[in-house]
Amino acid sequence: MQHTNTEMTHGTCRSSIHGKLFHRLFLFLMLIFGAVTMSSCVNEEEFENNPNGNFEALWKIMDEHYCFFPLKEKELGVNWNEVHERYKRQVSAPLNGDQLFEVLGNMLGELRDGHVNMSSSFDLARNWSWREDYPANLSDTLLRAYLDTDYRQACGMQYRFLDDNIGYIRCSSFGQAIGEGNIDEILFYLAPANGLIIDVRSNGGGMLTSAEALARRFTNREILVGYMQHKTGKGHEDFSAMAEQHLSASNRLRWQKKVVVLTNRGVYSAANEFVKYMKVCGATIVGDRTGGGAGMPFSSELPNGWSVRFSACPMYDIDGNSTEQGIDPDINVSLSDEDFRRGKDSIIEYARKLF
Repeated sequence: MQHTNTEMTHGTCRSSIHGKLFHRLFLFLMLIFGAVTMSSCVNEEEFENNPNGNFEALWKIMDEHYCFFPLKEKELGVNWNEVHERYKRQVSAPLNGDQLFEVLGNMLGELRDGHVNMSSSFDLARNWSWREDYPANLSDTLLRAYLDTDYRQACGMQYRFLDDNIGYIRCSSFGQAIGEGNIDEILFYLAPANGLIIDVRSNGGGMLTSAEALARRFTNREILVGYMQHKTGKGHEDFSAMAEQHLSASNRLRWQKKVVVLTNRGVYSAANEFVKYMKVCGATIVGDRTGGGAGMPFSSELPNGWSVRFSACPMYDIDGNSTEQGIDPDINVSLSDEDFRRGKDSIIEYARKLF
C-alpha cells in the first residue's frame, strides 16, 4: 500500500438513502457494529503497544469486521490467513514507527480497497489503485475550455449551456451538502435545454445524502436502486439478508428530459452510488468504468493510537451484483489524443450526439 501525507480526496459514506426500512437497518447496524467493535478492540483481547501487538490488533480488526474478504479472495486471490503469516515475520524484528507504519500499510494494501486506510500523526496509508492504474479520461485544460468563464456555480457544482443548447453540470465532489433550493435553481435555469449532461468524472465521493439529493430529481416515483448487507458475526461469510435500498422522488422540481452521466475510473464511493442510482433512473452512462467503493466505511483504533478505516457494509446494484469493483458504462468512450490536440473532450462530444 502506498502512503502519502496528502489526505484522501474521497469522503466517507456516512449517510443512508431514504426508505424507512433502510434507515431502521442503518441505525440497527450502527448499534451492532459499535458494540462489536468496542468488544473486539477493548474487552475481548488486549494487545500490547509494540510492533507485534499493533500488527495482531490490526489483522484481527480486519479479519472480524472487513466485509469484502469473499470478493477479494475471488477477484484478487487474497487469503487473509496467508497474509497474516507472511507479514508476521516482518514484525518479529525491532521496528521504529516509520518501519511499522510501512509494514502495516503494505498489509492493508493487499486488499486494494480505497476505503481501507490507516492514519497516524505523520502519515496516511492508502490505496488508490482503483484510479491510478488506469487512464484518467479527464483533462482540466479541456474542462476549463468547455466551462469557459461564464458558468454559474452552486454547492460546488458548475453549470452552463453548451453551444448546442445542451445543459452541462460539472459535479466534481459530493463533499458538501447540496441544498434543495440550489438544485431547484440549477434545474430551472437549465430547463430550456434539449437535454442534460452531468459530468461526475473524478468525483471521489463524499456524502451519500448529497448523491441522493441530486439523483432524486430524476425519478417521478420511489424506485429500488440496490441492496445492502451488514456483518452479523466475526466470520468472513457472516452477513445479514440483503435489505432493499430505495430512492424516493423529490417533491420539488424534477428533470423530465434525457440525461447522460459521464464517468471515469476516478468515480468512487458516494459518486459510485450516484451512478448506480442514475442507471435505474434511466440515464445513459458514458465514459469509462467507475472506480467502485461499494463498502460503507467504519473506523477503529490500534493500541498505539493509529486510526484504521475499512469497508464494513457491502452494497449491491438492483441485480444483486457488488459494485465494489466499479460500474460499467452503457457506452465506453475514452479521450483520444487527436481530440485533445483539437481542444475537444471525446467523452463530452460523444454525449452531445446522443441528444
